Amino acid sequence: GLYKKMSSSENGEKVKEKSVGFGHVVIGPPGSGKSTYCAGVQQLLNGLGRKSCLVNLDPANDALPYDASVDVCELIDARVAAETYDLGPNGALMFSMEYLLANSDWLVDQLQQARKKGAQYFVFDMPGQLELFTHSNTIKALLEILKEDANLQLAALNLVDAHYCTDASKYISMLLVCLNTMIHLELPHVNVLSKMDLLEQYGELDFGLEYYTDVLDLEYLMQVLEKQPGSKRFHALNEALIELVDDYALIRFHTLDVQDKDSMVSLLKALDTAGGYMYADMDAVQQWTPQKPMSFNETNSSGSKQASSSNDALDPFHDVRIHERMPP
Repeated sequence: GLYKKMSSSENGEKVKEKSVGFGHVVIGPPGSGKSTYCAGVQQLLNGLGRKSCLVNLDPANDALPYDASVDVCELIDARVAAETYDLGPNGALMFSMEYLLANSDWLVDQLQQARKKGAQYFVFDMPGQLELFTHSNTIKALLEILKEDANLQLAALNLVDAHYCTDASKYISMLLVCLNTMIHLELPHVNVLSKMDLLEQYGELDFGLEYYTDVLDLEYLMQVLEKQPGSKRFHALNEALIELVDDYALIRFHTLDVQDKDSMVSLLKALDTAGGYMYADMDAVQQWTPQKPMSFNETNSSGSKQASSSNDALDPFHDVRIHERMPP
């Protein structure tokens, strides 16, 4: 059949979760490393002893590199939807997400069951279709249900491939997509440049990495854009787009190498701060005294880069090990 439907209660009434849960939704374009990140963060959370629940909300992804406690493919499979209704890949994905929204009781019920088993932190692996996060209200409405009915306090982790930094035009386009997503979803947001271990293979950057992570004066990009063929035709447009991003001044980036423990730990701390987990009354958090949030390129007063963990004895992240290679 097209789906396997489950009800949230025998009488069909919604049962709202009373205790607050925490987590983050992993979003980003196709190929940005969302599922690979989820596999890595699952290892990290297990190493921390943080009882987590990985949730796959991509109905077109049935080859997961992590153990999903909740899988939307049990409710609806995008491939089956495509065959049943003669839809293309994008249409099938949009249909599947709208179907999930219409049957959100199933998802809330699955999350409540996970909570009863002890899960206290949730990671949602989302589809990569951009219009779901920039134009469609489906994901936004679903996140609101997770907040109201499942009582989850969520942050958004937006992964974008670091190769966008190698081309000024692509970088500006990526900034616009990030800004659109942040405004549309209305969640605490952490933007991340992923696949940093591959950056050298992508080519040389026009500016230092800090320029791209901190989104510094974008006017300098105009000098690079003007060297491109046909750039004069788009000079006014490029200036307007750069001014738009500068006016909002919302975007900053962390960097991520999923095979690097320190990189994963730094990012998880940023997510804990953004989503409010660090303020929760939980044993794992009480043992950790977080330092001031900082980017990887931030320096101290002496000009040297600060260590990611100032006191290993007080840091529950200290002994966590990340496998050198992610599962295929």
